[in-house]
Amino acid sequence: MDKVKLLNRIDKKYCFNINQLEVILNLIKNDYFVLEVEGKKISRYKTLYYDTPNFFLYNLHHKGKLNRYKIRHRTYLENNKSFFEIKFKNNKYRTIKKRIKDFENPEEINEKRENFIIEKSKLNPKNFIPALWINYSRITLVNRQSPERLTIDINLEYLKGENKINLNKLIIAEVKQESKNKSPFISAMKNLNIREGSISKYAMGIALTTPQVKKNNFKEKIRTILKTTNDNKYIFTGN
Repeated sequence: MDKVKLLNRIDKKYCFNINQLEVILNLIKNDYFVLEVEGKKISRYKTLYYDTPNFFLYNLHHKGKLNRYKIRHRTYLENNKSFFEIKFKNNKYRTIKKRIKDFENPEEINEKRENFIIEKSKLNPKNFIPALWINYSRITLVNRQSPERLTIDINLEYLKGENKINLNKLIIAEVKQESKNKSPFISAMKNLNIREGSISKYAMGIALTTPQVKKNNFKEKIRTILKTTNDNKYIFTGN
């Protein structure tokens, strides 16, 4: 399965209502198989994202900048594996992920994590603090014919202090490939008139939970997503 880890890849995201999931899975069932973890087809993820106190990484995304980073600690609850990860989106729209095994308390940037940030990025680790918890469950599909992975995230939950947001009707699907190739899933999306959407889970979570950050460039995308899932109870505050 190493060939579908795709730690250096291009990716596309799609957002749609959970009510559409069964139809979509039936359309692509002959083209993919489900990757099982510990005998389970749905895996739970618990992820803590880090940012600076003034949300430097979020703001780079909001401004549409490439050559940007995400820093996070992720735990796979089914097999109890944990990693400290750095994701880099370069100016060729490729996503490059570096990670190390890390089973320590994620609530601080310790020396091991500081050294990893210094080694794998141009960021100053002293500037980073925990910013947002994101929890969800994931179905991972692997293309039977080519090195492509499709992740389908459900039961999305954001936690920031006492602020908790559940988007249980939302599906976020992401196609991950070594290079741009034909994809049965992308073809199915076109047939169903579901358009690609390029906002990250982290950016959407910060925009929804953090009044003081700028979010004008994300408002239309997020409102479209929430309208699709009828989660209009969440409103924007702040800029």
